[in-house]
Amino acid sequence: MGSTTAKSAWKRFPYADRSFVYAGVALKKHWERLHRGDREPYPADPVVQEAWRLFHQGEFHAACEAGLAAGIAGYNAANKAAMIYATYLEDDARRKLDLFQAISARCDELQRAQPENVNGHYFQAYALGRYSQGISVLKALTDGLGGRIKAALEASLRLDPKHAEAHTALGAYHAEVVDKMGAMVAKLTYGASRELAVKHFETALKLTPDSAIACIEYANALVMLFGDKRMDDAIDLYEKAAATAPAEAMEKLDVELAKSELEDE
Repeated sequence: MGSTTAKSAWKRFPYADRSFVYAGVALKKHWERLHRGDREPYPADPVVQEAWRLFHQGEFHAACEAGLAAGIAGYNAANKAAMIYATYLEDDARRKLDLFQAISARCDELQRAQPENVNGHYFQAYALGRYSQGISVLKALTDGLGGRIKAALEASLRLDPKHAEAHTALGAYHAEVVDKMGAMVAKLTYGASRELAVKHFETALKLTPDSAIACIEYANALVMLFGDKRMDDAIDLYEKAAATAPAEAMEKLDVELAKSELEDE
């Protein structure tokens, strides 16, 4: 898929921290903790290892470039770097959408080459989900993106039922569809429901109890689905997320997002 956009177009990660640097054997030693949410296998290729090191320390552009340089073996590292960068740091709406489309296209390629690669499906669902939010969820559902997102998440969970981030994303999918389409249309047309949203979020938190992003997405869904009735529960989840100790750059961005949500309350 070639190179990403020029380096000058990528903003710097604003919370650089030496504790996010996993040099040498430290990466393998901490791998399970760093990837408990996406359950990415530890890579054999040293170039891909380096791409993940760069990702965890917040060097998202360099991580994406290193992942792409490794070919298809580095696509998951490249894609996660691009998707986290686009979600949290990119301000330009068009560039954000372009990044998500490029991720989805690489995932198509990866799925053809490695159909059992769980994150080849999950990262596509994530990218298409964020793309949908960017163009409006209602338009995305009308354009048929909802079915693609759901199918990709279900494929992820079929391959790995303990993929916490896929459970979080599927919970968010159900919540968004119910919120935009209403309970009856959501259930009949998209197989989405409040009950399934809650079930997937609860599963995600059981698998990763102190995941900031699982708490944030669950809180957002509770407000979407139940309004003021569950506002106290949502605030508790934001507070839990804000109090989490981040082990790497992505988690730091999640924690800062939770803090900003609490300031807006």
